[in-house]
Amino acid sequence: MGPRLRTAREQRGATLTGVSRGTGISPSTLSRIETGRRKPTLEVLLQLAKAYGISLDELAGTAPPVDAARPRTPMPQRSGDGKAVLPLTRYVGGLHAHKHVLPAVDAPPARPRQVSHDGYEWLCVLYGRLWLALGEQDLVLSAGEVAEFDTRTAHGVANAGPGGPVEYLIMFGPQGERLRPRTPDLGRGAR
Repeated sequence: MGPRLRTAREQRGATLTGVSRGTGISPSTLSRIETGRRKPTLEVLLQLAKAYGISLDELAGTAPPVDAARPRTPMPQRSGDGKAVLPLTRYVGGLHAHKHVLPAVDAPPARPRQVSHDGYEWLCVLYGRLWLALGEQDLVLSAGEVAEFDTRTAHGVANAGPGGPVEYLIMFGPQGERLRPRTPDLGRGAR
């Protein structure tokens, strides 16, 4: 249960502190539950399922398969800073994807707060300019640019400045899974 709870939180771009503010459950309790050092009560599970916008079945990994005739559109999750996160995959664990939208800003922000955790991330900017603070490096990515990195490296993102919102896609492997590019060999002479 702990790893699924951690994955559900990370999939939404939420921190332990943010979830704590929204649920009233202390960050230390959340951490102990996620690491398996404490078993969650049903009351706590209900609060977390509501906070993450998923059912208890999804949280427990017992949700029935999705009916292809009636696809469900997930609702975007919003954090305290106005960022919207739209999960693009329904399962918890393994590689998963989500879309993030950072709101427009009036002035350049302070350097993004950085976090580190197990996993591997690939992101692609769809619109706007994204400030990626990756360790000691600062990168500004524009539409169509991508970055990939080991999430054990401290990292954080922000809207790079005035000009509108920023939209980007993230593929994340919580256990360090990586994307594996594969293209057919079309021959050297083909153009």
